[in-house]
Amino acid sequence: MNRKSDWLRVAEAELKTAQDLHRIGHYSWACFTAQESAEKAFKAVLLHTSSRPTTHDMVDLLKTIVTKVKVPGDVVQAANVLNRYYVATRYPDSFSSGAPAEKYSERDAKEATEPAKLIYEFCSATLGAAGPSAP
Repeated sequence: MNRKSDWLRVAEAELKTAQDLHRIGHYSWACFTAQESAEKAFKAVLLHTSSRPTTHDMVDLLKTIVTKVKVPGDVVQAANVLNRYYVATRYPDSFSSGAPAEKYSERDAKEATEPAKLIYEFCSATLGAAGPSAP
């Protein structure tokens, strides 16, 4: 059974959550959740193409996707931006001092949620109109 639509629905829910976290000022978690949303959207596309994704690295996922699907340059750039938010947004030892919650700003959250939305929309369109509605 191919669960690509489940992965895309989770991506949609996480995108909405990232947008909510941005709105209420939880910027580090907005960045991380945006990355998670885009990662899951990419994994939905990979499942659609019969690939079994095993990494969290957005750039590595994209390397496989581009061999199967034409990917616009802005989506490639969005993946590169979001790749930076997977680890550092969650772990205090990513910085010499302080918690991640102290290191990210509203601008960072916007920089993460907008590319995540772009990736979600690209993946949703790639999978067709049968997917969940865009946020």
